[in-house]
Amino acid sequence: MAGLSTASPKNGIDGRKKPNLLITGTPGTGKTTTASALAEAAQLRHINIGDLVKEKNLHNGWDDQFECYIINEDLVCDELEDMMEEGGNIVDHHGCDFFPERWFDRVVVLQTENSLLYDRLARRGYTGSKLSNNIECEIFQVLLEEAKESYQEEIVVALRSDSIDDINNNVSTLSDWLRSWNMS
Repeated sequence: MAGLSTASPKNGIDGRKKPNLLITGTPGTGKTTTASALAEAAQLRHINIGDLVKEKNLHNGWDDQFECYIINEDLVCDELEDMMEEGGNIVDHHGCDFFPERWFDRVVVLQTENSLLYDRLARRGYTGSKLSNNIECEIFQVLLEEAKESYQEEIVVALRSDSIDDINNNVSTLSDWLRSWNMS
């Protein structure tokens, strides 16, 4: 698992006074819980892409097989551009390869032990291919590889997210990183 000390914070990237973070991972890994807690602790804006897509109709319809909206990535990026240039955002989404690299100062990939993740997704009502595809993504670390291929490896960090204690530790660790970013 990568540690947060692999990259020094960079204050002022593209003129931003506050950093932008992307919290990604397979559904059920705790992205929204972590992003919400971190946004509250650090006084940053939490942007849940799934909610944004629904609220602003930034999609191309419904996918019956996976029971979700088909995100229009161009519309999402257009919607976020000004906010991301300002900085101070925590973006929460299960994918990461369509966002511009310049937007993020830290990319966090949350990971959960497979049997825990299976139970979480089953409780959410995931079944069939939706359930199996998400578990396979976690087993094969698809989102970690996607993040490493899409962003400079030194800004990508994988964090364990099996329990409330893990989430609290992650929020604390990321809060420390944010403080160091603000001081540099």
